[in-house]
Amino acid sequence: MTRKPHDVSFSGKTVVITGAGSGIGRALAVRLAGLGADLALCDVDGDGVEATAVRCEGLGGRVRTDRLDVTERRAVLAYAQEIRAHFGTVNQVYNNAGIAYYGEVERESFKDIERVLDVNFWGVVNVTKAFLPHLIASGDGHVVNVSSLFGLITYPGQSAYNASKFAVRGFTECLRQEMLLARHPVRVTCVHPGGIRTAVARNATAAEGMDAARIARAFDRRLALHSPEMAADTIVEGVAAHRARVLIGAEAKALDLLGRISPTGSQRFGTWMSRLIRLAPRPGRTA
Repeated sequence: MTRKPHDVSFSGKTVVITGAGSGIGRALAVRLAGLGADLALCDVDGDGVEATAVRCEGLGGRVRTDRLDVTERRAVLAYAQEIRAHFGTVNQVYNNAGIAYYGEVERESFKDIERVLDVNFWGVVNVTKAFLPHLIASGDGHVVNVSSLFGLITYPGQSAYNASKFAVRGFTECLRQEMLLARHPVRVTCVHPGGIRTAVARNATAAEGMDAARIARAFDRRLALHSPEMAADTIVEGVAAHRARVLIGAEAKALDLLGRISPTGSQRFGTWMSRLIRLAPRPGRTA
């Protein structure tokens, strides 16, 4: 059953969601549409974001869809201006777009690392920077950036992804401090999902010699514990409660605590888990 958020109204608020073509982005769109928000939905997958819009129509406010690559800065800056002109104001931005990649440091290429950082980190920076003046002008702004459990702890074979999600966390937490110091009317929330059943893992790429499909199956079978709808409900509740950090799933909360108590212990846990579910290749073998 969908839980009712705190006494904060989303009705009539203009909400931007990146990566809205599937997964958590789609679930957020449907949830916020049901709460009466006006939606600006974008994704690099144009067909996916249109399918999301179909599910949102009739639930609440207005819906606009656009195909947008968050790595294309000029396009993002133009998009922010278009959304402001179309809806008249922008109240909330959910930076959800992201990609996954598997590969050890000694195997992964510079190009692959750059691609992960371009989407997962620079995409967040581009969208945040583009919309921040409009959020400030709204008098009731909120930036919601989706990091990851892997923005709290590290995991073998995830160096590029870890780096991008730790960067999102640092950028977001610093932004929150700056909004407070400047007394701007913009709240900031960093989201750390645990294992969510989305297409991100299934669409992930991998370093040469690694089987991305097998790794994705292992993730779905052993780590994808929660639905996108559960994640969306938790995020909306966190935004309504003005939380600076939202952890999704008991595993995210437990591993966050472990990382605080024993950083080296969390690293040992990651190594043990990698061996357990055979995500990392054995020495002398390819995956």
